[in-house]
Amino acid sequence: FVVSLLAPWLAPFDPGFIDLQSVLMPPNAQHWLGTDPLGRDVLSRIIYGSRVSLKVGFVAVGLATLVGLMIGSLAGFYGGWVDQVLMRLVDLMLCFPSFFLILAVIALLEPSIWNIMAVIGLTGWMGVARLVRAEFLSLREREFVVAARALGASDLRLILRHMLPNALAPVMVSATLGVAGAILTESALSFLGLGVQPPTPSWGNILTAGKDNIEIAWWLSFFPGLAILLTVMSYNLLGEGIREAIDPRLRD
Repeated sequence: FVVSLLAPWLAPFDPGFIDLQSVLMPPNAQHWLGTDPLGRDVLSRIIYGSRVSLKVGFVAVGLATLVGLMIGSLAGFYGGWVDQVLMRLVDLMLCFPSFFLILAVIALLEPSIWNIMAVIGLTGWMGVARLVRAEFLSLREREFVVAARALGASDLRLILRHMLPNALAPVMVSATLGVAGAILTESALSFLGLGVQPPTPSWGNILTAGKDNIEIAWWLSFFPGLAILLTVMSYNLLGEGIREAIDPRLRD
């Protein structure tokens, strides 16, 4: 995350600079991670690509979390037919494998970073909705909620002031793990040519360049893949750490 913020100062070269005299150079003192088929510095492209991948991860998960919070809180708070309708919508969305659903929608749209963020976000809110619904079903019978209702608090105040803050702990864990999943999805889409389009660097389309030259330029595939691996692993470990911190049962 810090590297992506400091990309203009950390990247040794312009990620789009083409140097045909430095095509497919292996890692050396000038180009630490080598160059690609157009002579562009791989390290600079990985650093700038982190901005794209992390942007997709955070925005997509933010959108998914927002939609999930809305759907889950309404279902858990009102129950009855509202709960039935919204949960059947969740079940319907879960019937479709998420990655193939994303592929189908992206194939119909113009590949762009905004379309990718929107599609990943709008197909990834179901887990958050279920978590929030379960928390609300438990919270709505708690004494402080019953007391606030008896004092005349409106439904909106009950949801936003009393219940939602107490339901956010598992959502934080889900969102952290979701960032890792969104980064993987974006990388896979870009690798398939349906994600971020060149010349904008992303880890997925850097891997695509390495696919065609893997026998003679191993660094084109190894280093972007390593960046994806380390980033996804770090967010998974962060999510597990948050889960252990907020759940006393896991501390033992």
